[in-house]
Amino acid sequence: MLVGYSSSSEEDGEPGSEARSRKSRRSTEEDERHIPAKKKARIEALDPKTRLPLPGCLLSMFPEDEDEAPTEDSSLHGGRIRSFKHERGNWATYVYLPYPPEEEFEELLEELLSALGAHGLILTQQEEFHLSLSQTVVLRHHWIQPFTQSLQSGLSQCRRFACSAATLKVYCNAERTRTFLGIEVSTGRAQLLDLVQVVDKTMTEFQLDTFYKEPSFHVSLAWCVGDQTEKMKGLLQELQILVDNREEGPFLLRLDCVEVRCRTGNKTFRFSLKPS
Repeated sequence: MLVGYSSSSEEDGEPGSEARSRKSRRSTEEDERHIPAKKKARIEALDPKTRLPLPGCLLSMFPEDEDEAPTEDSSLHGGRIRSFKHERGNWATYVYLPYPPEEEFEELLEELLSALGAHGLILTQQEEFHLSLSQTVVLRHHWIQPFTQSLQSGLSQCRRFACSAATLKVYCNAERTRTFLGIEVSTGRAQLLDLVQVVDKTMTEFQLDTFYKEPSFHVSLAWCVGDQTEKMKGLLQELQILVDNREEGPFLLRLDCVEVRCRTGNKTFRFSLKPS
């Protein structure tokens, strides 16, 4: 025997249901009129339909569309463009030797930028000066600790040394989006290659790109947007004269290599080299 169950909409259509509904509404309205004003305000405040907005920091943790990449305005970064897509949990990472600028170096750099500007090339001075020992790679956040521990283990066996640089050279990144004026290392290359070998070993452990096969070790001085390689190379002879013909004699950038650093995101790790 089949039994039919009526739906809720069918039940609303039964005889007398409309009268019962009107009576229920009148009863509810009468009850609300007798509620004190203060208590009524508290009840309305507890209405689940009226919710406080979530803080922005929580909303950003759970985006509606995780596949949608954040839009970036390159004008906010001097026209620079990311070499790789930004993703949460990915940290741009590189290894380097820091160079603290001296007064003579800063004076020379000012002259070089002025000379380039006279030829219509406006370069932006580097925010900090360093000599790279790795390419910029993408490191997952949970790799940071084992990655830096691996670097520490290898670099702790390397000794301190000094290197120098005196020859200007033009560089362009792989994407051809930025051109750099740098000063190339002339002494200390063998020791720098030893450091790169240690850094490359860590990179290989984490399946990351190693350094260039025939690296041109240098300290970048300034940069501009786009590929201006040919134009800047045409001015190198004029710029090199500013380096060589100084009152105190030719300028020689001296870099005391006592500490290797690793920058990953907004964190900087320092690894001291062994005294010579």
